[in-house]
Amino acid sequence: MYNSLLNYFQSKLTGSIPPISLKSGMEKRSMGMYILIFILGQTSCTDKQNVENQGNLEWNKEAAGVWKISFGSPDTINLLSELDITSRLDAIAEMGEDTLPFAHEDISFEVVDGKIYIRFPLEKEEKIFGLGLNFKTVEQRGRIMRLHVDHYGGEDDGRTHAPVPFFVSSRGYGALINAARYIDVWAGTSVRKDSKNPPVIRDRNTDPEWSAQPYSDNLEFLVPADGVEVIVFAGKTMLDVVRRYNLMNGGGTLPPKWGLGFWQRVPTLYTDKDVQNEVNEFEKRGFPLNVVGLEPGWMTRSYPCTYEWDTSRFEDPESFVEGLKEKHIRTNLWINPYVSPDGELYTKIKPYTSSHTVWNGLVPDYTMSEVQKIMTDHFKKHQLNMGVSGYKMDENDGYDSWLWPDVATFPSGTSAEQMRQIYGSLMQKVTTKMYQDENLRTYGLVRGANAGTSSFPFVLYNDYYNHRDFITALINSSFIGVLWTPEVRASQTSEEWLRRMQTVCFSPLAMINAWADGTKPWSFPDVAEDVNAIAKLRMRLIPYLYTAFADYTFQGIPPMRAMNLEAGYAIDPTLSEEAFDATENPYAMAVKQEVKDQFMVGPSVLVAPLFDGEKERKVILPQGKWYDFYTGALVGEGEVITASPGLSKIPVYVKDGGIIPLFPEITRLDNRKHPLEIRHYGNKPNVYELYDDDGETYDYKNGEFTRIGLHVVMDTEGNKSGKVVIPDGKNVWSFSDYQFRFMTE
Repeated sequence: MYNSLLNYFQSKLTGSIPPISLKSGMEKRSMGMYILIFILGQTSCTDKQNVENQGNLEWNKEAAGVWKISFGSPDTINLLSELDITSRLDAIAEMGEDTLPFAHEDISFEVVDGKIYIRFPLEKEEKIFGLGLNFKTVEQRGRIMRLHVDHYGGEDDGRTHAPVPFFVSSRGYGALINAARYIDVWAGTSVRKDSKNPPVIRDRNTDPEWSAQPYSDNLEFLVPADGVEVIVFAGKTMLDVVRRYNLMNGGGTLPPKWGLGFWQRVPTLYTDKDVQNEVNEFEKRGFPLNVVGLEPGWMTRSYPCTYEWDTSRFEDPESFVEGLKEKHIRTNLWINPYVSPDGELYTKIKPYTSSHTVWNGLVPDYTMSEVQKIMTDHFKKHQLNMGVSGYKMDENDGYDSWLWPDVATFPSGTSAEQMRQIYGSLMQKVTTKMYQDENLRTYGLVRGANAGTSSFPFVLYNDYYNHRDFITALINSSFIGVLWTPEVRASQTSEEWLRRMQTVCFSPLAMINAWADGTKPWSFPDVAEDVNAIAKLRMRLIPYLYTAFADYTFQGIPPMRAMNLEAGYAIDPTLSEEAFDATENPYAMAVKQEVKDQFMVGPSVLVAPLFDGEKERKVILPQGKWYDFYTGALVGEGEVITASPGLSKIPVYVKDGGIIPLFPEITRLDNRKHPLEIRHYGNKPNVYELYDDDGETYDYKNGEFTRIGLHVVMDTEGNKSGKVVIPDGKNVWSFSDYQFRFMTE
């Protein structure tokens, strides 16, 4: 029997299977034992073979400087598979080829206990960025995380609204671990006994250099799956790596022009009359207003949702929405994913929903085409066809205590874990396509995202409310292909209110979210004038911001980005030691010197927010000369300066040669053309490619856009002059005339 069994499995491996006859129960039990031994042996051999042969993995070239690796048997569902992404391969090709800073075989793959272990090499001074929407840290080396979609809980442990498993290295490469799983990360924290560059062995008793976290030369991931796909990106700079990543994911989003104006979300139970009164108050006070956001009370039922108008609050929804649009104000509606039994959707969607409910509402399986059609038809009937311009998609992220559990099942066969990781991404895809089919751009808010969502017109937000951490999240968003808004909700003091308003007006979406407490821009009268001024500055900056978003779309450059992605930026990489304390800090860990409170906007503007209680702050200026945005005066050159602009201004600086196009002071965006003020800073000649299109449709994808050249030159005597170059035959939608203003004498 043993020989027959051995011959059977040997021939099984070669594809030739002879028949086996099992007679007695004892023989069958014996064969079961042999099979178990055989399988365990084969698994061990297979794992060993995977380890030995991982250096011979096939690297598939996807684009210039982009490679894909497939190891084992990857899941059919991954972070990108359901999103219908069209990569911008032409834009990547224009970047040219780049090589990785290490040999392919330096990336290690193993199968251990049915899970995939991945290891990347780390050099001594190498820095790691990305790995999700973190709120307290920018550099991720030295951290341990489990990347898991969830509401942010106050700690950078991987549970966050966008736990994107993409990292960027200061060596000039990055990688996406493309698995819709809860992925564990050890970012330079683990030391292997076979390390090529092991840490120095120190005696804690006698050596003051002893560290509780010795140097580690590897970045390790654990993926709980039978296989994994990894996409690796090269670049001469970290910004090049980020650009390639964004372009492979379809490029960045280009919002409609109105989306870059000022937003006000109104209290939950507002009626149509309450909204109209608020709009009138904005007009009376001369305050910008471009989008009104309605919260859950617009629906007949919410928690769970019907997505149908409550006509007791909104008697004629279509006329209400149209009336606002006539005033050039768009309507954005709050929704969450969970379907109420009281609406017309319930019976239609029920067969395509999860085994578990949330707040007694059905959970649609958005991976299914049936669900996408049913939900789209409903949204069109009750919102899009009435003129609604977009959504705020809430609560598609977490908490564990109310969301579907990991034991839930979905009719498509997608696991609950995978669905958790991509649910917010799926909702973005479905609603974006709905507007695309009407050739209309939308812009909205979302609570959950992951890799591959850079081309979707949504900005992340949450219920956390720490101002400093909001700015750190804004910085981190630029590494991982998402957008984040430090929305304003409430404040304890007028100073805090103004400081929050100053920062939100330099973010992807400028908004007050008054759903709970009804705050208004003028809620603190002593700073109302300054709040109005910063909101109007936001409106003036729209030509510059819109061009920055066009660069995000066509070139993959984040419109708001970390200083670490700015050319010529450097910071002392030294570490400081926390004081030893036998009780409070017995392991005296090193502390990174991170810059997580200043950022770039567009190609030329540096923003350095002040926070409540601060009268001054340090600002790190990259190489080259930098000038004060408000006055044009030189402030420094590749150095650390102290900024103390007073309460009414946020520190803003422009690099030498920076060109900033500005609208006049306006409160609404309409179809009229406006004169353009073109500011130039410093004494460096420059060319700025101002972007323009119709601001609302997807016609730009068919070439219906114009790049207007704004040229500043200097003659031999140092006199500056400006010239506007509009390509022959190209249309101009937004600008009536052009006036140069040279800010620096």
